[in-house]
Amino acid sequence: MTEPTRAERRQHSGGQWSIGRVEVARVEENIVPLATKVLVPDITADHIEANRSWVRPYFDEPQAGNPMLRLSLHSFVVLSGDTVIVVDTCVGPDPDRDLPGDPAFAERLERAIDGGLDAVDVVVCTHLHFDHVGWNTTWVEGRLVPTFPNARYLVTRAEMDELARNDHMAVGEPSIRPLAEAGVLDVIDLDGNGGHRITDEVGLIATPGHTPGHVSVAISSDGRSALITGDAFHTPLQFAHPELAAWRFDSDSQQSTATRKDLIERYAGTDALVLGTHFAPPSGGRLRRGETGVWFDAS
Repeated sequence: MTEPTRAERRQHSGGQWSIGRVEVARVEENIVPLATKVLVPDITADHIEANRSWVRPYFDEPQAGNPMLRLSLHSFVVLSGDTVIVVDTCVGPDPDRDLPGDPAFAERLERAIDGGLDAVDVVVCTHLHFDHVGWNTTWVEGRLVPTFPNARYLVTRAEMDELARNDHMAVGEPSIRPLAEAGVLDVIDLDGNGGHRITDEVGLIATPGHTPGHVSVAISSDGRSALITGDAFHTPLQFAHPELAAWRFDSDSQQSTATRKDLIERYAGTDALVLGTHFAPPSGGRLRRGETGVWFDAS
């Protein structure tokens, strides 16, 4: 097969950004309409209307009076020097999952990365929910094997401890155990500042609440910075209303709200790029402060 050109890789990625010397590409598995009452139940039509000028790309027309979120399922590919990092691996091919995966996603990811899946050095699992770890593994000759054969997979110890207590999304057997058996799973402890370095430019920061060991990805290079949110945020509307929680899925919604408020305080009004793990395009923007509060500027 002919090696894809950079322009072709861009077509498969669905969005690219540069943060100093670090490059980030978004690779989409699917976008699904989802009633807000399923994921962030307290969102109302009034919330959306009050922020209509900037929030409309992230919502579909209401169905039966219910606000509908445009929920994006995508991975981020991060290039930091010679290190290739994939952040979260989406739903995977399991047809029984609540959200639809796409069997062609692995091929799109392959074409979006120089050197393909073999070139990936690190896979970050921001947390252990099925829509973030589904493509950790792939069926080969009747058994599940790591999708990225040369990568180390990073999961926080707090996530693994919670998985041992309650695998309520049934990810252990298909998405984690095969990694441990293959010897490619790294269970990491965050340092005293709640972080973990992957490269000099890319690290993980603790953002608990949605799950106990949830992490987001912080990037800093040549005076530029960015944050990949994971599920600290599910929709940009939460920048304006951090109290709107995914409480049906959060392990601790008070903590998740506190985490959102902390991140907003840290990043709003700065030039940092914020990349939403579930944001439909445009998935990247900056947090602006205005007279009416904080809003997401994707321009």
